[in-house]
Amino acid sequence: MIKLEELKVVLYEALQLEPSHIQLNENTALLGAIPEFDSMAVLSVLTELEERFELVFEDEDLSGEVFNTVGTLLKFINKA
Repeated sequence: MIKLEELKVVLYEALQLEPSHIQLNENTALLGAIPEFDSMAVLSVLTELEERFELVFEDEDLSGEVFNTVGTLLKFINKA
């Protein structure tokens, strides 16, 4: 099971954000809310998660809803 803090590290790194710039929590909106979180960032985040935590995401399981918030992404990851 991936913890919130582990996901936040991946997001900060993939989006090249500083924690002082934006504080991520489970309710933080992602897609459409953080300018750095675009389609390329989605791919970077997914790739990093797969490599770091040995996960495999199926394309048919991915939707925009997965990336609504940090919490929805965390829930999706932990179901994978």
